[in-house]
Amino acid sequence: MRIELNGTPREIDAGNVAEALRACGYGSDRVATALNGVFVPFAARADTALSPGDRLEVLVAMQGG
Repeated sequence: MRIELNGTPREIDAGNVAEALRACGYGSDRVATALNGVFVPFAARADTALSPGDRLEVLVAMQGG
């Protein structure tokens, strides 16, 4: 299925947000996710289905100064 990940079109084989994160190499639970502009909590990722054309945003916390 084709989705937009952080503004870049991607072809992925995933049915929900949790699967999409794994497919795109985000193995950590230390990321924030939003689907079509709506925050998706960690506990809801496996139950949040994806559809073709969805916009998934993944934010990774960074340390430093």
